[in-house]
Amino acid sequence: MTDRKNQLAENLARVEERISAACDAAGRKREDVTLIVVTKTYPASDVRILHELGVRHVAENRDQDAAPKAAACADLDLRWHFVGQLQTNKVRSVVGYADVVQSVDRLKLVSSLSAAAEKAGREVGCLVQVALDAEHGERGERGGVAPDGVEELAGAIDAAPGLRLDGLMTVAPLAGPYAGRQRAAFDRMMDLSTALRATRPAANMVSAGMSADLEEAVAAGATHVRIGTAVLGVRPRLG
Repeated sequence: MTDRKNQLAENLARVEERISAACDAAGRKREDVTLIVVTKTYPASDVRILHELGVRHVAENRDQDAAPKAAACADLDLRWHFVGQLQTNKVRSVVGYADVVQSVDRLKLVSSLSAAAEKAGREVGCLVQVALDAEHGERGERGGVAPDGVEELAGAIDAAPGLRLDGLMTVAPLAGPYAGRQRAAFDRMMDLSTALRATRPAANMVSAGMSADLEEAVAAGATHVRIGTAVLGVRPRLG
């Protein structure tokens, strides 16, 4: 093994231990929680190593980084998740490689994704990004729609050709009533998921929790956790 492969294997093992322990504590099966490794700012060579180590879900938040990386790893059986704020002028590129766009937070984006997916002949999974720091009609500090906007967006995705409503995504907020209260935030997210699944049972994906708070997310019921730093290390500075 190379030094980098050893490092990633050790980091993955530690994260796996944390997820397994969190599942045990919550009375959940380990297979009910999917690990998504967030590979932003790291090279395609790391993605290839992660694949060798068993990772099958990877995420990116910037198309200019993700598109060439996905192309360089096109021979691998990976599911690519786009998790960053997405501008409509990047949609066509993102639809070319992303299996799931986790950051859908406005109607204009739904329309753009639908048109691009139709043109590409693909079905793209979509998560409504929920901003727990946003009031009615607002968007969150890091993107996302206010909780009372979930139903409208879900309906739009449901009705959009080429798109599939998979569930909800959130980031623990830095401001507002849930700041510093990750478990409460994720519990609120699960309430929103329960309401969504009452009419759309297939939209059962809940993407929540990152390196610092994956335990709280698993305890609340998240189905997917997005882990970057704990697997890949502290990110190199950009610029």
